[in-house]
Amino acid sequence: MASKSFLTRSSLLLLCIAIFLIASIHAQVHVHEDGTVHDHSHDESSHNQTETDTSLSVDGTEAAHDHSHEEAGHSHSHGISCDMEPIEEYNMPMRIGSVFIILVTSAVGIFAPIILYRVSPYKEGSVRDWALTAGKFFGTGVIIATAFIHMLPEALEHFDSECIGEGWHSYHAFGGLFCMIAAFLLQIIELAAISNLDAIAQRNADAAAASAAAGVVATGYSGNIIKNGNAEEYADSKVNEKSLVNPSSNISHVENNHHEHNHTGINEDGHVHSAGFLEHEQSIRNIGTFILELGIVMHSIIIGITLGCTDSSSFQTLLIALVFHQFFEGIALGTRINDLQCKTWKKPILMGLLFICMTPIGVGIGIGIRSSINPPAAILAQAILDSLSAGILLYNAYVSLMSIEINHNVGFRKSSLGRKVFCFLCMYTGAALMSVLGAWA
Repeated sequence: MASKSFLTRSSLLLLCIAIFLIASIHAQVHVHEDGTVHDHSHDESSHNQTETDTSLSVDGTEAAHDHSHEEAGHSHSHGISCDMEPIEEYNMPMRIGSVFIILVTSAVGIFAPIILYRVSPYKEGSVRDWALTAGKFFGTGVIIATAFIHMLPEALEHFDSECIGEGWHSYHAFGGLFCMIAAFLLQIIELAAISNLDAIAQRNADAAAASAAAGVVATGYSGNIIKNGNAEEYADSKVNEKSLVNPSSNISHVENNHHEHNHTGINEDGHVHSAGFLEHEQSIRNIGTFILELGIVMHSIIIGITLGCTDSSSFQTLLIALVFHQFFEGIALGTRINDLQCKTWKKPILMGLLFICMTPIGVGIGIGIRSSINPPAAILAQAILDSLSAGILLYNAYVSLMSIEINHNVGFRKSSLGRKVFCFLCMYTGAALMSVLGAWA
């Protein structure tokens, strides 16, 4: 229930952010008395010097002026265009076709690991286990590179654009600031969600203790009597050892054995406490997965809007790059959805559909608003959302994916050297490929 409640709150937060994005794009339109959009251009009357004075350097040669003044309006061009492409040059069929291309590619990326994981039982060390492990660590590298190579640099570039207000240029670290704020807020949200889960687990434990005799749990492990706290620690350590690299790799095995205490050494009397504790730990893992999807979904909407508004000259290159981008991100998210250990297909399918629909929805929004969009406001909104998304993904990458799954995972630390090397190579490969894609998208 707590995980579903958190997912609902996350969806509402995403909806509010989308509403804010669209509202800000329309609200920040600044129009002159003559009806032209204000893009911080310079009027003819605002220049007291002549064109000859401004175009010559001290030594008499023509100065290379960064702002490339035009005869009327003197609009600036600094890599990011402040003007939209004319309607007659906008290739609408190509944009509509891109929606279906990205839809199919994203679906293949995210559902391939989900289907491979759930289609039939498999053993640890099998080819499928190695393939899923590769996808999982490959996805970790993809997520890290997405934040560092794709989101944060783009946010910094947009904050430095001459198209937005001069007030945003008074401080040159807005990209890092919003990224840091997102990470801090995410830590608070996750702590609040975990505290809520702790309270629920404590209430369940109190109810179970009230019905148990003398508050102790008899175990079948070496004939010892283990109190509740020690039994929980023992069960948790055994789960970490069983999980090895992929904590969820044994789901088929667990589902075929309805009593998990057979794997932890706790007998029927202790089943209530150990199972409740393991369920609590799994709920905490689920929160991290939901937060990860929130960050990826926000980013997917942003790149969809960008694709819908981009010029035709760079559209094909950007589309090809985004096809690979969404495919790799789909693999990353799909392998993490497997960690939810759902007994049915419902939740994985819903989370997969949420991911594959976001970029096409973003493209649709970009197509719909490009005729009435205010480019400076759109650039500012994209800069802020890119920074926030980078903070979300960086927090997840280092806290949930690398720290918990590698450094603090007993199973990973006890695995063979060859398996460790394989996992790290997969992670570095994912980061490298996404870094290469950064040259185009």
